[in-house]
Amino acid sequence: MFRWAGMQISAFDLVDVTIPGWVFLLVGGLVIVALAVFYWRMHKHTTSSLRYSDIRMIKRVGAPGRGRYRVLLPILRLLAVGLLFVALARPQSGSQERELSTEGIDIVMVLDISGSMKAEDFQPNNRLFVAKEEIENFISKRVSDRIGLVVFARTAFTQCPLTLDYGVLSSFLRQVDFGIIDDGTAIGTALATAVNRLKDSKAKSKVIVLLTDGVNNSGEIDPLTAANIAKTFDMKVYTIGVGRPGNSQYTVDDPIFGKRVVYMANEIDEETLTQIAEETGGRYFRARSKDELGAIYDDIDSLEKTEIKVKQYVNYKELFPKFLLLGFVLLFAEAALSQTVLRKVP
Repeated sequence: MFRWAGMQISAFDLVDVTIPGWVFLLVGGLVIVALAVFYWRMHKHTTSSLRYSDIRMIKRVGAPGRGRYRVLLPILRLLAVGLLFVALARPQSGSQERELSTEGIDIVMVLDISGSMKAEDFQPNNRLFVAKEEIENFISKRVSDRIGLVVFARTAFTQCPLTLDYGVLSSFLRQVDFGIIDDGTAIGTALATAVNRLKDSKAKSKVIVLLTDGVNNSGEIDPLTAANIAKTFDMKVYTIGVGRPGNSQYTVDDPIFGKRVVYMANEIDEETLTQIAEETGGRYFRARSKDELGAIYDDIDSLEKTEIKVKQYVNYKELFPKFLLLGFVLLFAEAALSQTVLRKVP
């Protein structure tokens, strides 16, 4: 980090005025330009004070061509003045340190990967593809929260435990696909699995975001029973039902006719999903399109914000002594050269 500190002027400890560094640079630039113009005008109109009838002998005396180097003298003088003004601006360099203190949130994303998620009502992709995309967008907006992933169909398992490594979490999310679990919809089992992942958490807030497009038809745990367990552990559950009303399009592989399109009715147990959310202090959302699903995850992101406190420390190092020293060196060099090797003959 680099900055211009300027100058502080105090009078009897009653007045404290800070002059910005850019003011010194501006004034210094104007002074240098004025000196350059003054030197040019003086050099242009100056004539010798002594006249000689013949100066051919004088030209042969001394080192030939030395006079042309006298142009270095005003250059040295202007550079010296410029460096002194830079020193007055008090340049500083420094290193910056930031200390973050957070009150984190532990979040478990629960994702339905049953066969009904193949529905293509979120054109041009199926529900699972869009859900994975929006979950990854949600993850990318978090800063210091631990996030885990549970997937379910006929049963449920933890795809990724709670982690702060969002790159690893996103990698596990992309690996999720149909067929890794037998088909079915075990909402209660999935919710209980997420609760088990959060029950030992010491986070300020514990949140579960459950996405499904079906009705609980598998598993040994009832969804409302799992919701009561979540409430006992002070966990908040947000539920999301995905899918458009009416029939949805599916592409199936028929062993006889090959790939063909079929239409099936959407069945979402919105009543149960609403009860789960209300029981735990969360909310139920319905997503009928990709845009709605993205907006829902944005709403959850805004509802569950982590408090971040930032303390900033900056250590500055003074640079003006270097500019001051170099300016005086150039002034001394200009004075020495003007009185020795570059001395002007009257």
